[in-house]
Amino acid sequence: MITSKLTSKAQTTIPQAVRHHLGLKEGDLLGFVIEGERVVLCKPLAVPVAELAVFGEWESEADKRSYYGL
Repeated sequence: MITSKLTSKAQTTIPQAVRHHLGLKEGDLLGFVIEGERVVLCKPLAVPVAELAVFGEWESEADKRSYYGL
């Protein structure tokens, strides 16, 4: 496990091995996915999730509410 310390301002340094693995560079956005008791750090999708829907029947207001934040 790779670790990093949180500062008093809630900041941390992402270790070099993680930056390299994700291909992160200065100015990149980071994604955080909450999965129960853990949080996964990832590079966000280049295309917003809302634009990935292929079928029009999945774009009702009820569907948008159901899938909000996924």
